[in-house]
Parts: sequence; structure tokens; C-alpha cells
Amino acid sequence: EIVTVIGANGAGKSTLLKVVSGLVRAAKGSVTFAGERIDRLGVEGIVSRGLIQIPEGRQLFGPLSVAENLELGTYARRRGGRPVSERLAHVLSLFPRLEERMTQQAGTLSGGEQQMLAVARALMAEPRLLLLDEPSMGLAPIVVKDIFTTLRQLNAEGLTMVLVEQDARIALSLAHRGLV
Repeated sequence: EIVTVIGANGAGKSTLLKVVSGLVRAAKGSVTFAGERIDRLGVEGIVSRGLIQIPEGRQLFGPLSVAENLELGTYARRRGGRPVSERLAHVLSLFPRLEERMTQQAGTLSGGEQQMLAVARALMAEPRLLLLDEPSMGLAPIVVKDIFTTLRQLNAEGLTMVLVEQDARIALSLAHRGLV
């Protein structure tokens, strides 16, 4: 399913994702995933269990090429996953524009292409749960539509997502459930 978390600036939406992904420690409570408590694990341990976050602002490695950024997505891949070549073919089928840009520096891509690369890099790790923080930020409406169409397709393929988004209309149009 896709769950969206909506709310005002400063409400803690991004902090929630950072706590789940281990970037910030919770002051109280616990975080469990697939029946396992994960809040005591480091980021690498959480990622190795299939929780992958696409942070606000995309956080690409600008001087590296598109291909190199995609390769970095395979760093924490889970055991028993598909071969890297199959994963690469899959993400390039989702984002054909990236195939045209494989040797281009990530920092020179348009905002929409950078968001495509951020999603593609996350998919290279074969996530079980994809955490997306403001994927529509700073993008033209047509690009947002394309990105959200791809997210809907990924969900239809079985990928679970938690989406933090300020644009409540578009977030709720994608989500199965919404949390405020």
C-alpha cells in the first residue's frame, strides 16, 4: 500500500521518516519493521532490511555520473536479490530518459531528471519499503504527474511506500491511506 503523511511545515513529517530510517534517534517509543525492532540498529542495518529513503532535496552525488549514482544504489543491496543488470534494466525501463543521460553528471540534470534519478537509485537497492520525502518539491506539474504515475506503477508491482508530501491533493490521490 501507499500511505501518505501530510501536515504543515514543522509538524514533524520529515523527522518521522528520519526516525524510521535511523538518521535521527527517537526520544521515546520504538520502531518496528516486519516484526523486528529496528530503532536500535544503525542506518546500514535498517537499509539492509530493505527500508530505503529518498530524502527531501534528492541528495544526489552531483559530480558523479548518472550511472555512478545508480551504482551507488546497489551498495546496500539485500542478499538474494535480482542481479544488478536486471535491476538496472528495470529502472531504465521506468525512466528511459536516464538511459540517455548515463554519462552526464547528476548535478547538471533538470530537477525532474534528478528526481527520477533519486527514485531509480533507491530502486537499485530493491527496497521492501520506500520512504519518500517531498518528491514533488520544486518540480513542474507535468513532471510531478510523471513521477507519481511511476510510483503508482511501482506500487502495483508490490512496492510499499510511505510518502511525506505538502501537496495534500496529489499525495492523497496516490495514497491508499492518509495520516495527518
